[in-house]
Amino acid sequence: MGSKMEPSFNKIQEQLPEIMKAFNQLRQAASQEGALSARVKHIIFIAVAVALRCEPCIRVHIRKAVEMGISRKEILEAVGIAIVMAGGPAVAYSSTVIEVLDEMNASVDTITTMDT
Repeated sequence: MGSKMEPSFNKIQEQLPEIMKAFNQLRQAASQEGALSARVKHIIFIAVAVALRCEPCIRVHIRKAVEMGISRKEILEAVGIAIVMAGGPAVAYSSTVIEVLDEMNASVDTITTMDT
């Protein structure tokens, strides 16, 4: 979890342990390799987070994607899809994507191909 989200996330886990256990199991199951690679799934997480306007989700999934070697260019293409699907609000939340990528010094060409 990202540093901004971690304290409140830990509190939720303490106060709703069974629900959070189930949520974490669901998240892990959805993230596993399958017909779509884990890389592609994390790119999807980013697009959905932007479309849903979930800033903490954006931060967490951008950090994870960069750690996985997903390039800035791939992430921004996913953001483009979110903008098409969610319109103006997604544009506003795209600035969070840029901010986190810049904080992490994520390069455009970290990885240049996507698994399909």
